[in-house]
Amino acid sequence: MSFALWNVDSPAELPDSDLEIQKINVLASFYPIEEFTKKVGKDKVNVSLLVNPGAEPHDWEPQVKDLQRIQETDLIIINGLGFETWIDDVAEINSDVNVIDTSNGIDPIYIESDYRLQISAKSKELTTDPHIWLNPITIKTQVQNIADALIEFDPQNKIYYQNNADAYKLELDSMDKKIRNELAQCSKKDFFAFHDAFSYFAQEYGLNQHTVLKSIDPLSEPSPQDIQEVIDLARILNANVIFTEEGVNPKMSQVIADEIGSKVLMLSPLEFGDEDGTFMERMDNNLINLKDALCN
Repeated sequence: MSFALWNVDSPAELPDSDLEIQKINVLASFYPIEEFTKKVGKDKVNVSLLVNPGAEPHDWEPQVKDLQRIQETDLIIINGLGFETWIDDVAEINSDVNVIDTSNGIDPIYIESDYRLQISAKSKELTTDPHIWLNPITIKTQVQNIADALIEFDPQNKIYYQNNADAYKLELDSMDKKIRNELAQCSKKDFFAFHDAFSYFAQEYGLNQHTVLKSIDPLSEPSPQDIQEVIDLARILNANVIFTEEGVNPKMSQVIADEIGSKVLMLSPLEFGDEDGTFMERMDNNLINLKDALCN
C-alpha cells in the first residue's frame, strides 16, 4: 500500500532517553481524519484539529492563529481529492512539513461542478467528489495510508501502528457487513440526501442518491426550480423520507417533505464531531435512518 507524502524529510534524530516519551504532533484537517488518526496512533500521537469544531470544512481557510500550529507540527493529514483547497499554500508556510493525503489509492468519482455526474474518465469540466470518509471500504484505505505515514515517521513503532490500523479495519469490515445485510432487506434503492455527499456510499451499496442541493457544498442555495424538480422526482419515487444534516437549515428539506407528505430525518455527512457518539456509532445511526427511507 502506497501513500502520498509530500516534501518528505526524515524525522529529526532524538536522544535515546526521549524515544519512549516523544509523540508525533499531527494536525488533522477535519473531524473524520482526526478520528482515524487517533485510532491508528493512539497514545503515540498528539492529534489536533485544524478546522475548528462546528466550522464548515468545505470552505475553511487557515487564519493567522493557525499558521503557528502549521509551522510547529510534524505531520498534516488531509482527506484529499480537493477537499482541502488551502493545502497548496501550506508549503509556503512550512516547507518542511509532511502532508499526508489519505485518498491515495482510491478511485475517485468525478462530478460536474453544479450537479452530480459519475464518469470513468477525467474532464476539464469535472472535479473530484471528496466524500470518501462515508464509505467503510474507502475508509480502510485512508486508515492504511495514515498507518503507513506514521510508520515512515516513526519506524520503531511499526508493529504498534499497523496492529491499531488492522483492528480498526476489522471494525470497518463489521460495519460494511452490517450495512450490506440490513440494506439487502429493503426494496427501495433511491434516497434523498441533503447535499451530494453519499456518492461513494451509494456506489458501494448499489443505491441511487438524489439530493436537495445540486452541489457537494452544503452551503449552496437551491433555486425554486431546483426545489420543484426534487419535489416532482420524490413524488415519482414515492419517497417517504427527505434527509437533512447538521449545520444547515432543515426548512429546505421540510418544504419538500410537506409537499409530498413525507418526513425529515438526519443523514449525517459526519463532518463534525459529536460528544454524543463516536464516528462508528453515528455511521450506525445513518444506517437506521436509511433503512427508514428504503425499507418502508
